[in-house]
Amino acid sequence: MLAGALDRRIQFLRAPMVDDGLSTRPGEFVNLGTPVWGSRKDISDGEKAAAGSTYGEVSARFVVRATSFTRTITTKDMLTEGGRRFHILGMKELGRDGVEFTATTRTDT
Repeated sequence: MLAGALDRRIQFLRAPMVDDGLSTRPGEFVNLGTPVWGSRKDISDGEKAAAGSTYGEVSARFVVRATSFTRTITTKDMLTEGGRRFHILGMKELGRDGVEFTATTRTDT
């Protein structure tokens, strides 16, 4: 993996479990670790209508170096890049060196 291709800072987010005495539920998303260098490639975009409003949706693939930290990220986590918050849909290892995350974001228009 070429270092020059990793040209963006990616922050992962996780919602810690909160126990309110009656039940345990996910809390608000907070930063998980420190930002990592990665790359982004948009794979699709679109516009949809739901409940009387229109919104745009972008799907992207993010590649980061494989580390003990990045291998712990799951579809319950999120990531931010370029001021946008993305929902992680899936991940796969790219050999021993990289991890690829497929993620989507929604923007109201």
